[in-house]
Amino acid sequence: MTVNRLKCVHCCCALSVVTMILSKLSTRLLNTSLVFNSTKRSVLRKHVRWIQFTYYADKNNNIPGDTEKMNMYQAINNGLRLALNKDPDAVIFGEDVAFGGVFRCTMNLQKEFGKDRVFNTPLCEQGIAGFGIGLAISGVTAIAEIQFADYIFPAFDQLVNEAAKLRYRSGGEFECGKLTVRTPCGAVGHGGLYHSQSPEAYFAHTPGLKIVMPRGAKQAKGLLLSCIEEPDPCIMFEPKILYRTAIDDVPTAHYKIEIGKAEIVREGDAVTLVGWGTQVHILLEVADLVQEELGASCEVVDLVSILPWDTELVCKSAKKTGRVVIAHEAPLTSGFGAEIVSIVQEECFLHLEAPVQRVTGWDCPFPHVFEPFYLPDKWRCFAAVRNILNY
Repeated sequence: MTVNRLKCVHCCCALSVVTMILSKLSTRLLNTSLVFNSTKRSVLRKHVRWIQFTYYADKNNNIPGDTEKMNMYQAINNGLRLALNKDPDAVIFGEDVAFGGVFRCTMNLQKEFGKDRVFNTPLCEQGIAGFGIGLAISGVTAIAEIQFADYIFPAFDQLVNEAAKLRYRSGGEFECGKLTVRTPCGAVGHGGLYHSQSPEAYFAHTPGLKIVMPRGAKQAKGLLLSCIEEPDPCIMFEPKILYRTAIDDVPTAHYKIEIGKAEIVREGDAVTLVGWGTQVHILLEVADLVQEELGASCEVVDLVSILPWDTELVCKSAKKTGRVVIAHEAPLTSGFGAEIVSIVQEECFLHLEAPVQRVTGWDCPFPHVFEPFYLPDKWRCFAAVRNILNY
């Protein structure tokens, strides 16, 4: 019996090694085909999915003052520095934030503000959230970092049952509006199932929280400062692939972007495309492709804020175009796109020329090797737009 068990263990180990090797080889072959056949996109399109996307810089110049070129992690770092300078009671804490964090968003802040204001925590997300709630109740501005959104679930009870409900439970006697949670989310090209998830929909079901997701550097800084000064607990999901990809002319002064307001990134009259975070750039690519291939103009809406979300702007755009496509990285079933579909079809039914479409991740754990096939890339989104135009 013992010998058989040992054989099973050895077989399992061998199978795991073989699987890992095949996974690496598949990834390298895919990457090689993308690098060495970059001039043959029309041929490759039939065989592989492209994981690259074009970043569309934020050209909105509605914030006066000097600007500086920053990528998204630099803009977040700049926003955190301004918050600590402005509020002497503000503190930053989380796993490895003292040396700058995995993505360098807190780089040099401990050196500048000291170990009492920027410090590490144990590897315990529930403890990080609970500690932040306690600080916020006592009047401290608590800025917590959960290292990856995939690991925010141990903190779910603290955020959903404590932070979001404390003001209501205590009849207004206590509240933790001074709590802000930052966490990297979304696909990055090689993260696998534990470093690629987009869990915003789980928290969007919770009255009392505010949830935002920026699409770039300029937006990230403004939303972060709004979250920090917002009288309700906030979660900012930060698409990790944008940390270094997203480069904008970012105002160097303190500024805020209103939570709960969507933004029309590009105007159009044929189809409304709704997304948030990285997906906005995919939809802008789709809008270009639709104009080129089908001769139709798409209106691209960046939701910006998940909770609350701007129903007025989205519905106004839906009534204008009569067709709506919603895209997000999270799985289809119970994704936040379903909530948008519901409201649009309730409020805009008589204005719609076709059923609202969703293009999302599939209902399966986030894959590693097959990530390009999982993501709602521009080809899947383009197909949805073509179908809805031909409905």
